[in-house]
Amino acid sequence: MRIDVAQRARAASIHLLISIAITGLVAALVFGLWYPGVYSRLASGRELFLLLTAVDVILGPLLTLAVFNRAKGWAHLRRDLATIGLIQVAALGYGLHAVFVVRPIALVLEGKRFRVVSAKDVAVSELPEARPEYRSLPITGPWLLGTRLPKSNQERGDTIFKALDGTDVGQRPSFWQPYSESKAGVLAGSRPLGVLLARYEDRRAELRTAIQGMKTDVAAARFVPVIARGDWSVVIDASGRPVGFLPVNGFF
Repeated sequence: MRIDVAQRARAASIHLLISIAITGLVAALVFGLWYPGVYSRLASGRELFLLLTAVDVILGPLLTLAVFNRAKGWAHLRRDLATIGLIQVAALGYGLHAVFVVRPIALVLEGKRFRVVSAKDVAVSELPEARPEYRSLPITGPWLLGTRLPKSNQERGDTIFKALDGTDVGQRPSFWQPYSESKAGVLAGSRPLGVLLARYEDRRAELRTAIQGMKTDVAAARFVPVIARGDWSVVIDASGRPVGFLPVNGFF
């Protein structure tokens, strides 16, 4: 019995190492392309990835620990291990698909606020109406976009009704435009960064440290609230260009 337990533990340990290595490669894909930088927090990609892959990494080695027994004969044992491998690959594929469909595809300016838009929140029926460069959702990181104003009273009414139904202009490809065409609006709707620091006086040191990493002029920098997972604000420089994010609520 002692030898059998040792063999099972060794097989499960090898399986665990292989699973961790594969997960590391998958993490490079997820956080290198789909959820780059702070977007892993803005879109909850980190939590979702860890939940799904942790189950997958633990599942395979535990099943190996349960079934590994050389007394079965190699033919039988290979079938068992192959079945475990298929289960693990299927679970990993499902997890990757779940992470992919909720990936952030754009940081969109909606009037006086930003919105982190995920792939599942996009009104895909409007993609054919979008500008040609926006008709296919990105897979290599989020775009920085603006939104145009309604062109008619009818369209204005339509945007109001759809927003009340849960789909705002930032989620509608037919309203997307280059951020440069909306930059004037973000400056008009932004507020001095000092207002944010005064609001969160108890976190001033933490926020100043984060701002220093953005390499921007604090006196000239401004902030805009953003709709994302959790409480966040976008920091913009004097030209209106986003330079970073601060983990505090800018809606006040």
